[in-house]
Amino acid sequence: MQLSIRNLSKSYGRLQALDNFSVELENGLYGLLGVNGAGKTTFLRILVGLLRADIGEIWVDGQKLEEKRQSFFQMLGYLPQAPLFYHDFTVLEFLGYMAALKELPPKLAKRRIHELLETVNLSNSVKQKVGELSGGMRQRLGIAQAMLNDPKILILDEPTAGLDPQERIRFRNLISQFGGDRLILLATHIVPDVEAIANRVIVLERGKLLLHGTPEQLADSLNGKVWLIDESLDCDLSVYATQRIANMIKHPSHLTLRLVQDNPPSADARPAAPTLEDAFLYYCGS
Repeated sequence: MQLSIRNLSKSYGRLQALDNFSVELENGLYGLLGVNGAGKTTFLRILVGLLRADIGEIWVDGQKLEEKRQSFFQMLGYLPQAPLFYHDFTVLEFLGYMAALKELPPKLAKRRIHELLETVNLSNSVKQKVGELSGGMRQRLGIAQAMLNDPKILILDEPTAGLDPQERIRFRNLISQFGGDRLILLATHIVPDVEAIANRVIVLERGKLLLHGTPEQLADSLNGKVWLIDESLDCDLSVYATQRIANMIKHPSHLTLRLVQDNPPSADARPAAPTLEDAFLYYCGS
């Protein structure tokens, strides 16, 4: 599977949500990173057909999307940022309804529902009302409905937002299982989720492509720009007000600050190995 995104632009009045955005995608798990308002959701909604770009093209395996729109949408699985569920449906009823909307043959639908309930660990909740599920369980149900048609392209918009750390880890592990011979786009502003599972990272800023590479490549671009410095517990932190503090660890006797900047903040600062989160802060931080 190959997707070629060429010069996509989309505006809402004076707001330019996407600005000449181009990127080449193939099978693998991509993390789509950006601060809130960077254009991630707009891009995904154009990709799944919920919005129309002002200008630009999408090519699928060498063909314009317009020439194979119906077959393309049959390849898609989509979990929106704020999925709507029928809360009075049971888990089984909801998946059966979604399978009917996707026009799955009844025998195939029954088999897929059974397989996916096992995969997302909801087999013991089939009779439970959707409205009674926890946030993490609803997200797992959401990924199950997105996978019903065994899509070649899986689109996930902020799937771990609002989940507790344990549920986020479960969800990341679940998404990793669906990799392999499909293209997965995971849009988020939660950098550790991308660092944990993505093969490649796309960073959007104000609707433009800012960075594209592996997590390791993006982290390595910060070599020599991440510093650790120890301060007393009662130090005046206002002196760091204009600097990018990536982390602050409180020890019994002192503070350790992690700073992201071109030059060492002081003579006793020591270099640290950079992470994807450091790179995101460096390139996208104010």
